Order: sequence, then structure tokens, then C-alpha cells
Amino acid sequence: MGFIVIGVILLIAGIVISKINDRIQIFGKPAKLIGFALIIIGAISACIVQIDTGYEGIQKIFGKVQPDVLGSGLHFINPLIEVVTVDTRTQNYTMSGQHDEGDKVGDDAIRVLSADGLEVTIDLTVLYRIVPADAPRLLRETGLDYKDKIVRPIARTKIRDNAVYYDAVSLYSTRRDEFQARIYKSIEDEFKKRGLLLENLLVRNITLPTSVKNAIETKINAEQEAQKMQFVLQKERQEADRKRVEAQGIADYQRIISESLTDKQLQYEQIKTMKELAASQNSKIIIMGKGNTPMILDGK
Repeated sequence: MGFIVIGVILLIAGIVISKINDRIQIFGKPAKLIGFALIIIGAISACIVQIDTGYEGIQKIFGKVQPDVLGSGLHFINPLIEVVTVDTRTQNYTMSGQHDEGDKVGDDAIRVLSADGLEVTIDLTVLYRIVPADAPRLLRETGLDYKDKIVRPIARTKIRDNAVYYDAVSLYSTRRDEFQARIYKSIEDEFKKRGLLLENLLVRNITLPTSVKNAIETKINAEQEAQKMQFVLQKERQEADRKRVEAQGIADYQRIISESLTDKQLQYEQIKTMKELAASQNSKIIIMGKGNTPMILDGK
């Protein structure tokens, strides 16, 4: 378009110069030729449009958006048509409480009220893309600033609307997946109405109030102490069972021995023991039999 404008200016200038005095008329013809050439070059270049991979071209003529979109590649179009390229690849929008982590600088986390009236802070990432066939409608109805007009407000609103059905602890633990699926469905429906496709919704972090966190930690510590005590009691019971079994074994052993031993067997065992002692190099005083008369045996 720039070549066409410059060419028209030079063409008009050449025509005007040609009608002035003879001294500058010689510049009129070259100016007209250059202007005409620039108009042709501009018209040809305006007819050729290249759309990169991952983008779609939306055609506008005199401010009116056309329904047909241009895919990636080279296209020959009306030189009067303006082509606006939009990104149809996957995009993400992050709202986080960490500085410089989200799309907005500073704390941009979503603060919601749970069913039990507690304030919960949620970090969220929305993965989405533009539906190519709906790109002209999106440009016509919303414009290119759809992140601020659609993605951000709808995501934050649906998070708040659905968080009221869950208490704070459930959001943090047992019903987190259910909550994520619920807000995914509600956001997906709103995006479809406006030409966007929701690919995924990531609840990155849920932060509970300090009082709730302390209560949870206290409960967890108490449960751990209870489990530890149960382990100790179980170990003591096992030790008591072991001692009972050991005592029962000793008692059974003593009962069996006492029932099986006779006086003659005891006397025989006594004599064997005394012989072994007598075989020692040292002299011993040994009392044998039932009497008290000692017998001195010298093993030398």
C-alpha cells in the first residue's frame, strides 16, 4: 500500500510538472514513469500475502470483517483488503501469587470464599487457543485483546462461582480434582461461545489461611503420635507374648525333666560328673553318695 501511495504522489507530481514551464518539464515524464511503476509494484505486492505456520489471516475491507480466513502459506488477494493475522497456537494465561510468574506483575492470585467462609488463594493457568473458523467472529465481536476481555475475567469469575460449593480443606485435599473438573466445564462452555477452545485448566496451587494450615498440621502431628503409640503398644504386646511363650517353654521343659528323671539316673549322672572332676590335675574333695563322708581323689 505504501508503494501505491508514493506512486500516486509521483504520478500527480509528474503531470503537474509537465504543465509548468519548459525548464522543468523534462522531470515530468520520469516522475510519471516512476510513479506508474511504483503503483504497479505496490498493487502486485498488495495482492500477495504470506501467512506463517500457526497463524490465520482475517480479511478486512473498508473496516468490514470477511467470514473467510486465510490459512498458512502464500495467497493472492484483492489489494484493497487488509489482512490481520491471529495466533491459533496453544496459548497460556497464568494468574499467580508469585511476583513476575503470571501475566500480570505482582500478586495476581485468585482469592475466593469457600463454603465455610474462609478465604482461599488459588494460582491458576489456562491453556487455550483460537478456533480458526471462529477467528473472524472473535475479531469482530471482541478484538485482539481477548485475553483481558475474555480469558482473564471468565476464569476468575468461574473460579469464584464454583468455590462456594466446597469447604477450604476439601479444596486443598480430597475434592481438588472434582473442583478442577467443575470449573473446567463451566469455563469451556463460555469460551466456546466466543470462539476460543479451552485445552486444559491447571490449578497450580491452593493456599489456605494460616489458622487452617496450623490446625491441619496439629491434626497431622496428633495422628502421627497416635500411630507411633499404636506401634509401641503393638511392640510391647508382641514382647509380652514372646515372654509368655518362653516361660511356658521353660515350664514344660522342667515338667518333662522332673517326670522323666529317676534316683538311679541321677546317681549315675552324679558319678559321671565326679569322675570328670577327679580326672582334673588338681585334687578335689568330693562328697559321694547320700552320706557326708568325703572322699579325696587325686588325679595326679
